[in-house]
Amino acid sequence: MFDLNRRFVLQSLAVSGIGVTGVWALLRSGFAQQVYKEVDELKTGEFTWHPERSPAGPVAVVVSVPDQRVHVYRNSIRIAISTCSTGAPGHSTPTGVFTILEKDKNHHSSKYNDAPMPNMNRLTWSGIALHAGMLPGYPASHGCVRLPLKFSELLFSVTHIGTPVLIAGSHSDPREVIHPGMVLGQYAEHEFELAAANLKSKQLPGLSHEENPTPPTSILISRADRRGYVFENGHIVAEGRIDIKNPDQPLGSHVFILVDSHDSRRGLTWHGIGHHSEGAVNLVASEEVVITRLSAGDANVIEAIKTRMHPGLIMVMTDLAAHPDTRSDRDLVVMNADDA
Repeated sequence: MFDLNRRFVLQSLAVSGIGVTGVWALLRSGFAQQVYKEVDELKTGEFTWHPERSPAGPVAVVVSVPDQRVHVYRNSIRIAISTCSTGAPGHSTPTGVFTILEKDKNHHSSKYNDAPMPNMNRLTWSGIALHAGMLPGYPASHGCVRLPLKFSELLFSVTHIGTPVLIAGSHSDPREVIHPGMVLGQYAEHEFELAAANLKSKQLPGLSHEENPTPPTSILISRADRRGYVFENGHIVAEGRIDIKNPDQPLGSHVFILVDSHDSRRGLTWHGIGHHSEGAVNLVASEEVVITRLSAGDANVIEAIKTRMHPGLIMVMTDLAAHPDTRSDRDLVVMNADDA
């Protein structure tokens, strides 16, 4: 393993900007170290990993750029924190909402001298990804999010195509939201059992969310456009008008992950995360309030969502316009306007 780490580090010198002294210091420390510390106490290259806190459920990854930290949540419970290195000045990492588009355990860069990028989780087709790399203790990459090698292996084992990744200045911890009806549409009381049964059937017994073969589905709601977009496997399968209560009032930036039906309250259980591109928390509205302000104006959007509902379905809300600079037909990317 030492030889593998040494080869990886030396090959990464071309894009790391780290001197030889720093390289050997990282090698001597094992390049990554799991520790038992609070988030503010983590030193460069250190991480925590506690999957036993939440053995199953949808995974969400949050990258805090100001703190140079990566938070991993499963079923709304934080199971890991790691140090990281985001983009250097002039190559800043874009903030926004992404979903994992591709996974490659032994990826090499096509742009930077074939540099190794182990355990790569791709976020954009233009080159932004999570992967193992040099961590000097400050933003130093060409836009990617570099992770400690061992942590990148562990993260790779729990993500899947469609896993949401938030890159932000601040974020709220996930909170449970019960929506009293089908999201973006209403259903009659007698239809709840059918809706709940359909949802449960999409999660196959004995399979984790990472193993479930249900195609990843995402919903993007843009207040600026007053439109909703339904993605399946990264392609738009439906879009249409979205009606918003008090449309002049911002929605804020939120990601909702569908967990299950809630039988006693006859609704759907979501885990909501608010985020913001700046360092100060400014989430505009709570997840409980914002989700009730929306309804689909076009039946094709409601039907597309109903037939594709499954645990792990992602719904993104933003005040930004969903134009090609921030969203393409091939993937769900909602970047901050300054980064687009």
